[in-house]
Amino acid sequence: MKRALISLCLLLGACASPPPLPPEASPAPKDPVAAKLQDQYRQWRGVKYRLGGTTKNGVDCSAFTQITFRDQFATALSRTTAAQVKEGRWVGQGELLAGDLVFFKIGRSRHVGIYQGQGLFLHASTSQGVMLSSLKDPYWQAHYWTARRIL
Repeated sequence: MKRALISLCLLLGACASPPPLPPEASPAPKDPVAAKLQDQYRQWRGVKYRLGGTTKNGVDCSAFTQITFRDQFATALSRTTAAQVKEGRWVGQGELLAGDLVFFKIGRSRHVGIYQGQGLFLHASTSQGVMLSSLKDPYWQAHYWTARRIL
């Protein structure tokens, strides 16, 4: 009985694996733009979404991109997604670089985030607040609209 219990514990322990490192725990990127975006993510991660919000008490997607560009890159962006999609220059999805704005059409709504590299973008999600998401996620692939290079 004791032997069976020890064997079971060893078996179960061997199946357990540590959770993957969260993106903020990964090594600092060599790209200075990606490093600044990672810093912004550390500061804002989990801040709740609030339509019209512009603070850490609640922020919407376009305010988050505006604040990030102001604080991390000393670059002014317009306040709304409709205005931001007209700034900078168009970039193809296969040419994205860290710092490019990525836009999505979701029904009648528009959404914006900031490409961080490695297929990830930083944004203020209506469901989970400020977070990193993958452009490879079927939801975001289905709603991808365009991208703009500001920097």
